[in-house]
Amino acid sequence: MNIFVLILGMALVTYIPRVLPAFVVDKLKFGPRFTKFINLIPYTAMTALIVPGVFSADPARWYIGAIGGAVAILLACFKRIPSAVVVLGSVLAVMLVYIII
Repeated sequence: MNIFVLILGMALVTYIPRVLPAFVVDKLKFGPRFTKFINLIPYTAMTALIVPGVFSADPARWYIGAIGGAVAILLACFKRIPSAVVVLGSVLAVMLVYIII
């Protein structure tokens, strides 16, 4: 019985901070700079997750990951290209560099 109370308590402690902002944020008015800052957080988080992996994909040849990352950035600059094409282009670039080397 104690384990179920513990699990329920942990679920509430995790759930409340996730749900509460959904109800409160709609009622608050933020300035345009703060709104822009909040909208950029997902891109910043993804960059923080991806960049270390780019340079550690092949530690002996770090430049291969850098080439794949550069191709992804170049393709992502074109607004009309779907994300899947950006990923596939980057993977193909890395594969091509491995074949050449």
